[in-house]
Amino acid sequence: MLTYNFKYELKLLLRSRWIQLLSVMLLLLFGFSAFNGRQKVEKRRSDIAAAQKEMRENDAMMLILLDSVEHGLEVSVPYWTVPSSPMALGNYYPRVAAMDPQPMAFVSTGQADLFTHYVKPTVTGDDFTLNFTEMTSPVQLLFGSFDLAFIIVYLLPLLIIAFSYNVLSAEKESGSIRLLAAQPITIQKWVMQKLGLRFFWMAVLVTITLVLAFLFIGIDIVAHATSFLGFLALVLIYMLFWFALAFLVNLQAGSSAKNAVALLGLWVVFVLFVPSVLNQLGNTFYPMPSRTLMINEMRNLKAEVAKKQDEILDNYLRDHPEYALNDTSQSRGFYHRYMASQKLVKEELSPVVDAYEEQLQKQQDWVGRFKWISPAIIVQESLNQLAGTSTKDYEDFRKQVVAFAETWRGHLIPFLYNNRDFSQKDYPNLPKFVYQKKEASTLFGLVMILVLSAVVYLIGIFIYREQKKRNILMTS
Repeated sequence: MLTYNFKYELKLLLRSRWIQLLSVMLLLLFGFSAFNGRQKVEKRRSDIAAAQKEMRENDAMMLILLDSVEHGLEVSVPYWTVPSSPMALGNYYPRVAAMDPQPMAFVSTGQADLFTHYVKPTVTGDDFTLNFTEMTSPVQLLFGSFDLAFIIVYLLPLLIIAFSYNVLSAEKESGSIRLLAAQPITIQKWVMQKLGLRFFWMAVLVTITLVLAFLFIGIDIVAHATSFLGFLALVLIYMLFWFALAFLVNLQAGSSAKNAVALLGLWVVFVLFVPSVLNQLGNTFYPMPSRTLMINEMRNLKAEVAKKQDEILDNYLRDHPEYALNDTSQSRGFYHRYMASQKLVKEELSPVVDAYEEQLQKQQDWVGRFKWISPAIIVQESLNQLAGTSTKDYEDFRKQVVAFAETWRGHLIPFLYNNRDFSQKDYPNLPKFVYQKKEASTLFGLVMILVLSAVVYLIGIFIYREQKKRNILMTS
């Protein structure tokens, strides 16, 4: 019977031109979305390359200025920007802390349209006021990005619904259900075979079109085989969930129109309603503290600290005796007092900053606890992690930049407090930022969606058997 169903289903799909139409649609959607995602990644790379090129040009000018100063020559730049001063070097010749795109970044834009990909921390800057966001069109934020993640999460389920909503109802409406009932196979097994065969054909088409889309934009699948296989497995398991829903709805033996409405309603619930509700509840239960109030508090604290900078400097030197050696022969200026006071400001504001980060983490944990309700959330987050564009990736990047800013500051402060000029020989020892990407895994998402698919399938079997028992009792 399975062989017969296989041949019959293939002939039916070819006759209705579903396979041809679906192939063209998938190829166009996957091809254009992959190309669009690739363009965004190239724009990101070009922005980072431009910033790094500017840094190299500034470094070349810095070395020329240092050479002139060391040879006693006059330089034609304002004195406060001469790089022999460690504070001038730290503020006017900063390093570029860049978050390089990952090989699969084109798959999902994620948070990449909200956050910047490089920062230039300065020695006198405040870590908590570093700008990690960028100006973005509100229209683009409203409609999102047309990338592979959008196609997979939002549009692929609609294609599956159109492909599978009337597997049983069409037989009922055409009158061939009586012939089917005479066959040596249960309705449940017949529907499962039909949907299984359609899942097989659609999985083949999706795999082929994805491979072609990757090759079209120049991605070496062999070199990134692990990431590609993880991505493909996630897509296929997500498809399996929607076919399981189609199995559940088809067993109800309703009309084709009712089946279509029911599946579209489930699409709205899982893809639109649940993610929106979870996000809104997260914002309601764990509202973010006002960043404006935090900055105002920082300014007020700085104003208070400025009044007692001499006392703060004395305490700072007392805590750091390595900077207080031969203090009578050393001059203490504005930056000595300012850098000492900055440490105090950071310590005083740390509870406010921690509260801000804690609320953000609570929001993310809230969504994480209930994301199993919607496979769309699981797939979107898994694709973001695979692409390196998730909220966790950018939060990790921010922490790495803050740590580098502290390293940058700590490298130049000894020059300042020891009243030592920066020279050409010190240039090779300047700290360099290297972004460390955490390895992403789709295994958790795969397991969760498999479990959800199994639950939906078992619910379909249970409801079908209960209906069958009820019908037997009513006719007996």
